[in-house]
Amino acid sequence: MTTLTKLQPAPVIDETARLLTEHYVFPETAKQLADLIQQRLAEGAYDVGSAEELARLVTADLQSVNDDKHLRLRYHADPVSPEQGAATLESIRLDFDTSLGGAPRVELLGGGVAVVELAPMLFPLDWAAEPLSAALTLASRARALIVDLRDNRGGDPDTVAFVCSYLLDERTHLNTMYWRSGERSEQSWSLPHVPGARFGGSRPLYVLSSDRTFSAAEELAYDLQQLGRAVVVGERTRGGAHPCKGWTVHPHLEATVPTGRAINPVSGTNWEGTGVQPDVPCAAAESLDRAHALALARVAG
Repeated sequence: MTTLTKLQPAPVIDETARLLTEHYVFPETAKQLADLIQQRLAEGAYDVGSAEELARLVTADLQSVNDDKHLRLRYHADPVSPEQGAATLESIRLDFDTSLGGAPRVELLGGGVAVVELAPMLFPLDWAAEPLSAALTLASRARALIVDLRDNRGGDPDTVAFVCSYLLDERTHLNTMYWRSGERSEQSWSLPHVPGARFGGSRPLYVLSSDRTFSAAEELAYDLQQLGRAVVVGERTRGGAHPCKGWTVHPHLEATVPTGRAINPVSGTNWEGTGVQPDVPCAAAESLDRAHALALARVAG
């Protein structure tokens, strides 16, 4: 890994190519992309003056083969730690501290319908368990619940399972992650017990989505939709189903490389590239009112 502060594209590209080859979940695509960025380097395509511009160019090339939106070279304005994943953690800690732990809104609407907004992401569970438990427990007495994911950009799959546990009655298989060409897999299940009170699996549940909803937030919407537990209202989501890890390849640049792929036990597939398709399509700005109306009709019936 290069520690040079002056932008030199060759070490950045060499290290990014190595990370692709060693870690990307699709080995054949990894080789294709590693060759591509090395070729582009040789052609002078990355001879630019700023790390931000290099990140933009390399990301476009990395996503040009299979449009994997988790595969990217991320620019950080402030220098980041060389430790694996540190750049990501540093960039999200402030978001956690300024969003009430990822649950910035809990509100009771008319007719006993509650809204819990989860944003801007589903933070690591060891951070988020307490604030999420508080928010979901507070909403557990509502007649119907709306979970707002319109501004959620993703996060921790363990946190997805934690949230689902409040919205189901019993332990349920949610997802399976296959790592590096299926060499090993890891199942995700909702929890048999949760701190606080569950909303449970029988009362009306709606999930709001937008074209900004991404990654683990998409998994939350998709898992609940596939189980028949929730009605998704809003826009088609961005379509990123591959969990990834981050490596610092320059003081201002982080390579994020997907190391696995998600397979839903109900659908046998995932939302990669397609996004989560809403059950009730509408503009994201209208989705809360639409879901509220649907919930009122359900509880009145």
